[in-house]
Amino acid sequence: MGIKSASACAVDRVPSVPVTDTETAPPRRQGARSPSLNRAKNAAVTVANRLGAGAMPGVPEVAKRLMARSVTIDGNTLDPTLRLLLVTRKVAGRTGLSHGDLPEICRELFRQDMWVLDREPVVVGSVRNLTIPAPAGPIRARHYRPHGERCGPLLVYLHGGGWVIGDLDSYDRLCRTICRGAGVDVLSVHYRRAPEYPAPAGLADAYAVYRWALEHGAELGTAPGLVAVGGDSAGGNLAAVVSQRGRDDGVPPLLQFLLYPATDLRGRTRSRALFSDGFLLTRKDMELFESYYLTGSGLDAADPRVSPVLGDLSRLPRALVVTAGFDPLRDEGDLYAEAMRDAGVAVDLRRMPSLTHGFANLTALGGGSAVAMAEVNSALRAHLCYR
Repeated sequence: MGIKSASACAVDRVPSVPVTDTETAPPRRQGARSPSLNRAKNAAVTVANRLGAGAMPGVPEVAKRLMARSVTIDGNTLDPTLRLLLVTRKVAGRTGLSHGDLPEICRELFRQDMWVLDREPVVVGSVRNLTIPAPAGPIRARHYRPHGERCGPLLVYLHGGGWVIGDLDSYDRLCRTICRGAGVDVLSVHYRRAPEYPAPAGLADAYAVYRWALEHGAELGTAPGLVAVGGDSAGGNLAAVVSQRGRDDGVPPLLQFLLYPATDLRGRTRSRALFSDGFLLTRKDMELFESYYLTGSGLDAADPRVSPVLGDLSRLPRALVVTAGFDPLRDEGDLYAEAMRDAGVAVDLRRMPSLTHGFANLTALGGGSAVAMAEVNSALRAHLCYR
């Protein structure tokens, strides 16, 4: 897809309409399922629960639609593959990403979730671990290089996970997917995480790696000085703030790549309430992770270093912003894109209406997540070719 200008990328606002969830709606008098169809549905759900997420790509679309009822909210219908995933997680007692007040258990469960999805790793040209010097101490990173001889931009990628649970290994598949799909060198960063290191420790690490990449990109085989910054969720938050700070220091990134970013920790948006439970990222998760990130930091939720939507958005680099229709962070991602556009920034907003938070990590399941990431990678490739 071509690059959209700022004027052509107005935020596609979804009107507020009554919620329709077929699980809570009254039964239909006409067209009700026959007893045999209901038996087939129950059997399909049982099989899905036994198979788990690892076997989901092999389940036919028709079977997926039988296994979980349709869910429509705000005019968007949830992707059948993700509906099935949510059913299997609910049966397993896993509705969110957090687990009590124990960060290490949260991290281990998240790693296990990602491991189940990584049975067939995405092949790229090469992968190399490295350590980057920084004022607060060495930072671990991982460099992904696409196939073929090229000397293009470098994408510094900041993983998600609520500033708490993500790491290099749990984001290995996503970084490979971006590297291969967009044909770009990716530098994944293991920044310091909360609660052991509250804000702005992770931000300091992210910015230190970004500045290092500007000076040392050629050592990785990439074009000197051509560095984009990106991330998802909490990593998208960090990428947005790194972009603001880079602009202030006279070294703005080539591009902002923001996947369903957290941009306003004040938590006032409608989507945070609308999708507070049952769609992978829950209100409980957000409250816990944000508490870990802010407690002991000396910052509050209105500080632009943690809520970039409250910062100066003028003169920022071009942005590719991606949001999901069933995501608690949907509205703040849309609002951030709109606010940047109003400040004169060229913004390409891609809305994925049928998907949930975290869909970029779920491409191995197939379905809408895989289709959406193919579009995202194509758009990212196009933006990185633009100078």
